[in-house]
Amino acid sequence: MKIVLAEKVSPATLAILQKEPGWNCVTADKITDLHAELADADALIVRSAVQADAALLAAAPKLRIIGRAGVGVDNIDAPEATRRGIVVMNTPGANAVAVAEFTLGLMIAMCRDIPRANATMHAGKWDKKSLQGSELRGKTLGIVGCGRIGLEVARRANAFGMNVLGYDPFIAPVIARENSITLVPIDEIFSTSDFLSLHVGLTPQTEGLINKTSLALMKKGVRIVNCARGELIVDEALAEAVKSGHVAGAALDVFRHEPLHKSPTPSPYIGLDNVLLSPHIAGSTDEAQEAIGIQLANQVRDFLKLGVVQNAVNVASLSEEEYAELSPYIEMADRLGQLLGHATGTGTGNTSLGQVEGISLTYNGRLAQLKTDLLRNAAIAGILHGADGVNRINASAAAADRGIRVQEEKHEHVPGGTGATLRLTIHWARKSSSGPEQQSRGEWTGLATVLHGHSPRLLSYDGIDIETELAGALIIIRNQDVPGVIGRIGTLLGEAQLNIASFALGRRRASAAATPGTSQALAVIQLDQLDNQPALEKAVADLRSVPAITSVRVVDLPPL
Repeated sequence: MKIVLAEKVSPATLAILQKEPGWNCVTADKITDLHAELADADALIVRSAVQADAALLAAAPKLRIIGRAGVGVDNIDAPEATRRGIVVMNTPGANAVAVAEFTLGLMIAMCRDIPRANATMHAGKWDKKSLQGSELRGKTLGIVGCGRIGLEVARRANAFGMNVLGYDPFIAPVIARENSITLVPIDEIFSTSDFLSLHVGLTPQTEGLINKTSLALMKKGVRIVNCARGELIVDEALAEAVKSGHVAGAALDVFRHEPLHKSPTPSPYIGLDNVLLSPHIAGSTDEAQEAIGIQLANQVRDFLKLGVVQNAVNVASLSEEEYAELSPYIEMADRLGQLLGHATGTGTGNTSLGQVEGISLTYNGRLAQLKTDLLRNAAIAGILHGADGVNRINASAAAADRGIRVQEEKHEHVPGGTGATLRLTIHWARKSSSGPEQQSRGEWTGLATVLHGHSPRLLSYDGIDIETELAGALIIIRNQDVPGVIGRIGTLLGEAQLNIASFALGRRRASAAATPGTSQALAVIQLDQLDNQPALEKAVADLRSVPAITSVRVVDLPPL
């Protein structure tokens, strides 16, 4: 077995691999031609410098696994690796403590003005009077994203005596309570936090999360920390808020363009004394790099020896035949999960349904006879779409970490011959307005299948039979079952120049004694594309103003 370690790793990392009898470990200091070394290699370990692109992979015909010592895999051509049957693994969460400590360090540096104190002392000034600061104790910290890093930040903030608020639709209330986090809607995070710390992944819902609108909601004097992704912030809006004094300070370790000099325009933060800048070093500690290396070495060893796949970002442990049969259903499960997960408020626009408490999956027909682990994980990953580091391999563990119960049932023989279908249900809970200890509960349910071997189709939604393709830009409308609604929908979308690709309708069956107009109807409209965001936003606002329409949601699924 040959393992090529193309970049420097810790001695402990190397020791784990060298301990295996007959394994040949080639370290970075002994490599003169990486392409030549990979000609007979079974495994490749990289960090961020080596570009594992198509050309490099073509030089490695025996390669079975690429291990990335870190989270991001931007330097690895994962689709090409998948095509070649190469597993790509990363190491999420190993640097959580390092990032959390750095986050608290930035908060302290801001409220005590440590950088300016250091600068004035080196300049020969004793400027004690102008350096009076404030304490973390008693302040409110809002954490957006309560995954591994967010939880570590909360634990440390609790030790400082801070009041910790959290926003994360994927964490169970019990986990939040155990870490003294009060879960609130994101608008409340913005309006009440003295410090705001971002710990979410980059998704269409989170990009530009900190913008002119959200900044206007924040209290004057708020301080913002970002050790997650630079794209979460609209830089010009934050810089302007700092200049105006509305934001007292910001500490940024990540940026839209890294390094900053690669940005097509000069950074608006340069020269702002109350904005602390660091070159993406939150996770860069000796201990974190050691933990990352050890975790990766164990993962690579277990895969090469036992075939166990951990933290893979591209494939699952299935035979070629099994994967070929399951692949379209895996994609269907992910899309159905995204559709239902959006209803729980995974973005910032709809948080009314509170927190996900449980997920139920029922496999019917042929699906009940197959290995369903990856189907389950794909559905959960779809529901948790946007949660930090969640993918189809670690989705079940991510749900467990968040206290989300997952239940599965299998029914091989289904009356009526419905074939291979997946019924997916999200169970949610929210605080009741009648009191802080009172909760209301509900669920969203969808049934889906695959037609013609490749087309994922929704068969029912929340108990209403409706058939539509699970792909592309979808507008989901609930309305009272009264005349004129369909025509009004078509008119408003036409006026917005939004072309309808398909229009599916369904309604809940009502009793004969039901009052006219009280029955519920559902429309799922597939648009050609969502490239005119202002027109779409206006159309959605116009649709919501129609008296008979009770809700409008937009879900953007991948095209087929």
